[in-house]
Amino acid sequence: MPDKKLIVIGDGPDYEKIRSKAGRNIELLGYQPSSVLRDYMRNARAFVYAAEEDFGIVTVEAQACGTPVIAFGRGGSLETVTPVQMTTGDRAKTSEKKPTGVFFYEQTPEAIQDAVRRFERVRDTFDARELRRNAERFGIKRFKQEFKELVDQALDQRFS
Repeated sequence: MPDKKLIVIGDGPDYEKIRSKAGRNIELLGYQPSSVLRDYMRNARAFVYAAEEDFGIVTVEAQACGTPVIAFGRGGSLETVTPVQMTTGDRAKTSEKKPTGVFFYEQTPEAIQDAVRRFERVRDTFDARELRRNAERFGIKRFKQEFKELVDQALDQRFS
């Protein structure tokens, strides 16, 4: 997609291989400190996440920055991203839960390109406040509260 700019932040064992294949519209920044990563996420049109992880905190971080996610629809992304529901004609369907991203279901360039095109058609559907609100579901306050409730419930069952 030569008309789209892709910024890749991070490094890893395939960094040099990826760098050698990157076109002019792809900028590889390598490792960056959290503050730089956060600034890029806050200013991105979308965050593309092609990995399958059991949770994948980075999709939550992108949403916390008000940035919609284009994600591989497996693993933790299914729990953290609320996809746009598409109807006939690729129009976004409204639902109770506000959308926070678009899924693709194959880890192929074609599937990602299709997801980017679908995202472009519905990008006005996303609301940065709703994206942040969705990310708050995974915040420390909620974790502590629910963990305490779980421990209290287990103790009640054990000692009653």
